[in-house]
Amino acid sequence: MRKEDCYLLGRITRKHGLAGHVILKLDTDQPELYNKLESIFVEINGLLVPFFIEKTSWSKSDALNILLKNITESLADQVLGKDVYLPLSTLPPLSGKQFYYHEIVGFEIHEEDGKTCGIIQSVNDQTAQHYFMLRLADKDVVIPIIKDWILEVNRDEKFIKMQLPEGLMDVFLGEHKKDE
Repeated sequence: MRKEDCYLLGRITRKHGLAGHVILKLDTDQPELYNKLESIFVEINGLLVPFFIEKTSWSKSDALNILLKNITESLADQVLGKDVYLPLSTLPPLSGKQFYYHEIVGFEIHEEDGKTCGIIQSVNDQTAQHYFMLRLADKDVVIPIIKDWILEVNRDEKFIKMQLPEGLMDVFLGEHKKDE
């Protein structure tokens, strides 16, 4: 399995007791979707290593206590602090204005009037306010991801139409209107 074909599910943060129990801290808005995991991929030394799951239970609201099949104490030590992935094919398809961050990289952002704001290079979800990182000509543009601003997600033509506040793009393009 290649990392490009997977998405980050979370990180193994600590052991829980003995015999292969570890705590998987999930990086998701919908932890309930992962109640019945059968297997995971753990990144060890740059490779995705498959592990099968014998049993799961909730440790906290977004942390799973998982018992890995056929795991030794020393192997449990090796997976501590490692990222956990699942194949992209396990994600349910989204429709309408919903989207996964990984699927919209390369999409163009359009304003209501059709003007382009740039092409999504990446999405920053490491801050309280998630945002699109765009490239327009030779400029970097940052657009906050606010659900009410998103008017349309067109997967066929690869664009997102947004209702942006007046003047937001002017900040990035250096177009300042002077008072008359």
